[in-house]
Amino acid sequence: MMHAMSRSILIVDDDPHIRELLDFALTKAGYLTRQAEDGAAAMTAFEAQAPDLIILDINMPRLDGLEVCRRVRARGETPILFLSSRDDEIDRVLGIELGADDYVVKPFSPREVTARISAILRRAGQGATAAPAEGGQLSHGRLTLDTDAWSARWAGQEATLTVTEFGILKALAASPTRVFTRDAIIDRLHGPGFAITDRTIDSHVRNLRGKFAALGGHDVIETKAGVGYRLGPCAGGTA
Repeated sequence: MMHAMSRSILIVDDDPHIRELLDFALTKAGYLTRQAEDGAAAMTAFEAQAPDLIILDINMPRLDGLEVCRRVRARGETPILFLSSRDDEIDRVLGIELGADDYVVKPFSPREVTARISAILRRAGQGATAAPAEGGQLSHGRLTLDTDAWSARWAGQEATLTVTEFGILKALAASPTRVFTRDAIIDRLHGPGFAITDRTIDSHVRNLRGKFAALGGHDVIETKAGVGYRLGPCAGGTA
């Protein structure tokens, strides 16, 4: 409870019922909450005081959630959990590729949202306070990960990653010869039994590849058909 009380959550949705439902659940869990009724109000609240995490509806008036995500990502790496009223892949993939850390489809369980927020913030906290045994650097070819600073570089150039993206890359880099199934990656990020789809992992990997390709790193992650992913040679060639 004391740990949660130090974390602030910005709840952004044009449905007041959903905002109040989430506000009640998160306040009960010990989080500090603020609300915004649309994207424009969300940006005003964000610029006044950046929260530790944003719950962001996709379909809203004035500014939709995707545009808010773009603007927040242009300012930093505040974790984002998307809410979607449509159970389709377009919203999911767009959300993840823009830099969202996770998503939940409406209708949802407030308990599930709270659990996902806890997992995202726990990963973010591990990035800021990595244990000494897990600290230091992981290097492979032109790729370097600083697990204490939670940062990634390709040939000296910094890649701006979300918490989830860094977590995936760290898992692969820590065991560079291992092929990870999608379930194994999910377990590393969230713990066993966490409800998240394979397609979400695929979207994160696609986003990672795009970010490193922009820096000249086209072989950071290899796909093993029918199995999963492993770290690539990171030599700068084509994966």
